[in-house]
Amino acid sequence: MTHADLVIINGQVVSHEATQPAAIAIRDGKIIAVGDEASMPPAKEVLDAKGLHLLPGAIDVHVHFREPGYTHKETWESGTAAAAMGGVTTVFDMPNTHPPTATPDAFEDKLALAKQQAYVDFGIYGLMAEDNVDQLEALAESGVIGFKCFMGNTFGNLPSPSTGAMLEAFERVAPYGLRTSLHAETASIMAWRYERLRKAGRNDALAHVAARPDVVAVEAVSRAAILAEWTGARIHVLHVSSAAELRPMREAKQRGVDITSETCPHYLMMDTHDYASLGSLMRVNPPIREAKDSEALWEALRDGTVDMIATDHAPHTPEEQYKEVIWEADCGFPGVETQMPLMLTAVSEGRITLQDYVRISAVAPAKAWGLYPRKGALMVGADADIAIVDLERRDVIDQQTLHSHRARATPFHGWAVTGMPVHTLVRGRFVMRDRALQTAAKGTGMSVKRVQQMTLPTLVNSDKTLAAEMAKANVQQGELASC
Repeated sequence: MTHADLVIINGQVVSHEATQPAAIAIRDGKIIAVGDEASMPPAKEVLDAKGLHLLPGAIDVHVHFREPGYTHKETWESGTAAAAMGGVTTVFDMPNTHPPTATPDAFEDKLALAKQQAYVDFGIYGLMAEDNVDQLEALAESGVIGFKCFMGNTFGNLPSPSTGAMLEAFERVAPYGLRTSLHAETASIMAWRYERLRKAGRNDALAHVAARPDVVAVEAVSRAAILAEWTGARIHVLHVSSAAELRPMREAKQRGVDITSETCPHYLMMDTHDYASLGSLMRVNPPIREAKDSEALWEALRDGTVDMIATDHAPHTPEEQYKEVIWEADCGFPGVETQMPLMLTAVSEGRITLQDYVRISAVAPAKAWGLYPRKGALMVGADADIAIVDLERRDVIDQQTLHSHRARATPFHGWAVTGMPVHTLVRGRFVMRDRALQTAAKGTGMSVKRVQQMTLPTLVNSDKTLAAEMAKANVQQGELASC
């Protein structure tokens, strides 16, 4: 008889389509059965999840863990600990570290650091820049999860590539099927406006918004979509902040461009009115905009124009964030630990459904990066990446308790939330249990890569619907691999 390492009983299993009572059995890091408790195999351990919901662990495709080079802000250990506490089971780290992840050697160095420290699974982006176009194929073959192209300036001051360099870069990476994530703001427009505002003596927080109007995103998204359409490259628009850039994304999708996008909690839940009380702590690229933009982004998440939620987790020390002159403040703040409580609060308020949340936090990112159904789903054969949440649990975000302990300042400090992850499992291993970090799990996180093929597993104690869904997922995965 098949034995399990862990059986979770009495929980509500949530997919992007439905919520239903079911038990889950796990062995060797994989889900081996989903169904009635009576049909579960014997197990070494049984967890009673009565009153709780089982979600696929969140996949955050946009984090900055700062190592190597800026460990006074964040490390792989502290960043992935925060992810574990936030119900996030896979993270993708950006390349604007020091040195940037621009060569295979730099990638291998970062990979070694991550393997030693990570609590959760991870992918590592390679840089796509003007001066490393000749390194892109080697980076793709070394195992990067995708590429990051900074069309606009941000932390690290990596120069934006010319359109010619972007076109060649897209041509080079398209055959690998790897997705390029874009900081889609046009650098030349922002540089011009920045200098004009500084010369005019504008040092207030709202000057940051004036320097980066939504047209910078509209132009950049449109240009990148045209290049992707011409080359066949897959692209992803990071941190969508405005209503205006939704139009070029919709149009690109209608033309058949393989384009996905994300937004972040701060663009959904804050607006320009908050600058008065939070000042330079609000500085983030792109800027947080008007209330009409937030409303448009909620609707875009619901209708699928914006595919997923991410965080742009970007810690800085308080000394680097709190500045009288807005241009001197570092941009960004931590988010990987607070995303799930904030979004579950939105579920409790009726802004989105719980099924919507699973779609945008797990299913969509897994599919976009070729990880589905190994990641992003609670089905037989998938990795047992599970966020077990209490939808009724109330708490208050306290930046002093965040696990990004080197840089905790967040504009969400003091926010009341309803809904919290209470256990997080990565490949069947508890990395957070009863709201406590499991320190023995440090270094157990693994690098993830695009799945080329996934064999349909033997289904144990599963119904025909689940079998059909798994078969359909594998057909779709095969199509991805052949593109």
